[in-house]
Amino acid sequence: MIDIMSMMNKVKEAQAKIKATQEQLVHLRAEGEAGAGMVKVIVNGDRRLVDIEVDDSLLKPEDKDMLKDLTVAASNKALENIDVMIKEKMRNATEGMMPNIPGMDFGNMF
Repeated sequence: MIDIMSMMNKVKEAQAKIKATQEQLVHLRAEGEAGAGMVKVIVNGDRRLVDIEVDDSLLKPEDKDMLKDLTVAASNKALENIDVMIKEKMRNATEGMMPNIPGMDFGNMF
């Protein structure tokens, strides 16, 4: 027989841990780079851009299109990296707390 009260307590505990972890995500940082490091982008756990570094050699009018392409590529890489970090943090926060229901993947909820 399923102990509903115990399950509800675990859900409340998981919710509290998830909320606390989400509040800490802003402190995470992830970097993405493109063009062999000529453009570097840093994002935080809120998925906001916090810094961009551009090699001086790209600061020429004739390199404008390349600079744009490298900035987009570095930004996308940084966002991919932060997504991995966020999922890992959230998985660690809820490890062992969510019910193990076959076919349900709670890891993609975050």
